[in-house]
Amino acid sequence: MNTLNNHDLTTEVASKAWWHYGHMWLVVGGPLVVVCASFITLYFAVKVPDPVVDADYYRKGIEINKTLEGRHDGLVPAIQGRNHAATGIKPSQP
Repeated sequence: MNTLNNHDLTTEVASKAWWHYGHMWLVVGGPLVVVCASFITLYFAVKVPDPVVDADYYRKGIEINKTLEGRHDGLVPAIQGRNHAATGIKPSQP
């Protein structure tokens, strides 16, 4: 039979501080990283605002396309590939 003596009941285990336990950092570390990242994102959102899009962006894009239409010198294979990807029709070979 196993008997307990008074010495077994009165001994106390010395506990460590909470930051000494590794599993605590796994529980607290994830949310802590997310909070820090959100403050960094807020800083960038306030410090570097997005540029305002012009009201006539569509017209400017059409003008850029018109200026690029005449310059097919070295871009013909790329343009044919783009058209093939967009339409699914294979370009004819010259």
